[in-house]
Amino acid sequence: MKQKIKSALISVSDKAELNSILKVLKKFKIKIISSGGTYSSIKKLGYECSEISEFTGFKEMLDGRVKTLHPKIHAGILHDRNNKKHIREMNKKKFSSIDLIIVNFYPFQKTVINSKNQKKIIENIDIGGPAMVRAAAKNYKNVTVITDKNDYKGLINEIKKNNGKTTLKFREIMSSKAFGSTAYYDSMVSNWFNQNLKIKFPERKIISGRKLQNLRYGENPHQQSSIYVNHYNDSEIGLKKINGKDLSYNNYNDILSGLDILLSVKKTPTTVIIKHANPCGVSSNKSSIISFKNAFASDPLSAFGGIVACNFKINKSIAYEINKTFFEVVLAKSFDSNALRILKRKKNLRIIDISNFKEQNNLVVKLFNGSFLLQDKDNTIFNKEKLKFVTKNKPSNKEIKEIEFAFNVCKFVKSNAIVLTNNFSTIGIGAGQPSRLDSCKIATQKARQFQPGKLKNAIAASDAFFPFADGIKTLINSGVKIIVQPGGSIRDKEVIEAANKAHIKMVLTGIRHFNH
Repeated sequence: MKQKIKSALISVSDKAELNSILKVLKKFKIKIISSGGTYSSIKKLGYECSEISEFTGFKEMLDGRVKTLHPKIHAGILHDRNNKKHIREMNKKKFSSIDLIIVNFYPFQKTVINSKNQKKIIENIDIGGPAMVRAAAKNYKNVTVITDKNDYKGLINEIKKNNGKTTLKFREIMSSKAFGSTAYYDSMVSNWFNQNLKIKFPERKIISGRKLQNLRYGENPHQQSSIYVNHYNDSEIGLKKINGKDLSYNNYNDILSGLDILLSVKKTPTTVIIKHANPCGVSSNKSSIISFKNAFASDPLSAFGGIVACNFKINKSIAYEINKTFFEVVLAKSFDSNALRILKRKKNLRIIDISNFKEQNNLVVKLFNGSFLLQDKDNTIFNKEKLKFVTKNKPSNKEIKEIEFAFNVCKFVKSNAIVLTNNFSTIGIGAGQPSRLDSCKIATQKARQFQPGKLKNAIAASDAFFPFADGIKTLINSGVKIIVQPGGSIRDKEVIEAANKAHIKMVLTGIRHFNH
């Protein structure tokens, strides 16, 4: 069913592209109602417009907090044009219909980003706008509602095509978008209050987001996917793509895994190579090129087709090294011009600048069957003061630094996880096995395959305790001299005795790092 538009109420914080819609409204002789800054903008553009207080006969009050919250406005939006009782009531009150609502809200999100002034933030919580939008969206059978300037073009085409009318299908789609807009806006407000009050787990938690873009497909080609942003600056994610194909779901999944590790390390130049959301190589070194070479050497087979993430600027020398292997994505804190020239030789290689990426959230969400699990992000490694040195041989201060590096990397490997390191570089990683013993075998097998000379005196990190001594015996037999693990098993004594018998060093952290 098509619905004629005779009058429109326009109240927009973002006035961009307003002229385009006004031209069409004028052409089809649609009466315009507005107020405040929008009213002034419409008049300046040269269009006729009635001020809301003139329309309602009620002057706005409370510094503008009350202006559209008026029965004449909401009755004009909400009445059913096919309900005779509604028609009689409207005629009795001499109220007229409002057929089109174009509203975007006070810039609450922008205000939160740019100001810490609580009073200013509160004043930018829109009340009248969402109320009108919800009313129009509820009454979509009679009213058209637009909440996004990106829909102006669609509205213009709809009005032109239907001679000043809109179709029911269009109104229904816009209604769905409108309820999404109000829900998202309210979620931003709710989350701000929770953050201010330091309430991590409120009685009702809203997970929301604005779609950044559709992705080529999901984990597999038969799955659809999109990426959403759920922080206040929802226009970007802080990743600037310089070159290459569009990013896929799997690309983003690997990117975020790489960024998690980079954000956890200190200022030392660090390279992370990710494959299927697991690190296959991590290295920290004062020399950025050595950092890359060592990370790659950890598992060059798995690195093929993975992503490279660096917390430093990539230069020509590193670019040459990267181009020797097929990678899907390269992330770095900027690239010099020569590096870009070299990397762009591979036209499909995604080159991404992460200089502006900032961690926005400290919570982890896992969805299942429409419900979700919510937890703190695992930002802890261990407290150095609470480390337990349980073997006769104790690590040196230098060794403790690498113990910290190894245990930190282990935190990001899928459980069960075993990480072998030597000189602040991984040399073998066993990930995602149901058996910890199998993870030990895989990690040592990887090290023997690619870094056999570095197994002697290597450090082994385990994300959880060893339930039996078989795992550490596998590590000891490979050449490992230091093992760091949380402890807490009923067989800790047996495990420690096996370590002492082999004359190796063992450190207990008391901190478990399951990563499923």
